[in-house]
Amino acid sequence: MKILLACLLSVLPLLGLAQATPPKNQLSTHILDISTGQPAPGVTVSLHRYNTAQKTWTTVAEKKTDAAGRIPDFLPSSSATGAPGTYKLTFVTQPYFESKKQQSFYPFIEIVFEIKDGAHYHVPITLSPYGYSTYRGS
Repeated sequence: MKILLACLLSVLPLLGLAQATPPKNQLSTHILDISTGQPAPGVTVSLHRYNTAQKTWTTVAEKKTDAAGRIPDFLPSSSATGAPGTYKLTFVTQPYFESKKQQSFYPFIEIVFEIKDGAHYHVPITLSPYGYSTYRGS
């Protein structure tokens, strides 16, 4: 019984640290092609940050969605306060639809949003050749 109690007490500090640790990556995204009900793999997505003083966008990263239509690791967290600011995700959708031999209306989609704290932000889109929707996910 003493061994079990000692083990439990040694784990408690680790549980507290796990809760205080900031997320590994502050931003993720994914694309669901609602015309097929499937993820959209191989779509190039760029992350940009807005510089309010210069009124310009700076590219932070550019990645492609994986087989599940996801990019889980945009904007690595460096602290509990995160990287507050105004950001833009640019989804380059035209090549995706061309690869499926489909016409589409949007050659790319830009989503502008604000990161205000150290929380994890998930900004996905649902996509079809003639429409899209976005939301803040979890």
